Amino acid sequence: MRIAILEDDPDQLSHLVRTMEQLFTVGETTVACTAFTDGAALQQVLRRESFDLLVLDWNVPGLEGLELLKWLRTWQRDLVPVLMLSSRTSEQDVVQALNFGADDYIVKPFRPLELRARVQRLMARRSPVAQSDQERFGRWEFDRLTQNVLIHPVPPDSAPPERHALTDREFKLVLVLFQHMGGVVSRAHLLESAGYSSEELPSRTLDSHIYRLRSKLGLEAERGLSLRTVYGRGYRLEATRQEEP
Repeated sequence: MRIAILEDDPDQLSHLVRTMEQLFTVGETTVACTAFTDGAALQQVLRRESFDLLVLDWNVPGLEGLELLKWLRTWQRDLVPVLMLSSRTSEQDVVQALNFGADDYIVKPFRPLELRARVQRLMARRSPVAQSDQERFGRWEFDRLTQNVLIHPVPPDSAPPERHALTDREFKLVLVLFQHMGGVVSRAHLLESAGYSSEELPSRTLDSHIYRLRSKLGLEAERGLSLRTVYGRGYRLEATRQEEP
């Protein structure tokens, strides 16, 4: 899970990064926190990179967290979950942040167990139907145990589902695309999710994976899906029909 944290107080920042990594690194799920102390610096990164979660302080140098949030929702049209973590406590401030597109708001100092519960709730929105070993998006079902993707027919029960066996990296890569349906997932984000280290990140390897996934799963308009290249950023998977996820 990729998390960007905007916080200008060094002690608060290190405490938050340490807490997030401890709370959410479980089994195969690892957390990579990228820290920012300046809102303008994070804005530049968000022009080309994607994250699973943003944690934003309000009062920071460069560009305030609230202004960054407004830019993200208005101009980038990015639906990444955003948690505002601020010392501002008034009801007006909370309402303003929520109206600008924040998904949740926590007043400092945060309580670790409350933070975990709120983040888990936000991340669950990425998965319309999620269980321990299966994750489902509309008629597309991902089986983690077998690394198979099942495509259920329309209407349901009219025929057995199609079953497609994927490699470990293919499975992780396409699952991230479905979890970010409608949003841009950066190349680095995709490669890291597929298990490549930040040192290797081979650009052509990603294109080869995408080509094979399009062929194996039929990620084309006829299926009601569109997997498009977004120049300079990465890929976007979009639903083109009502019945798709």
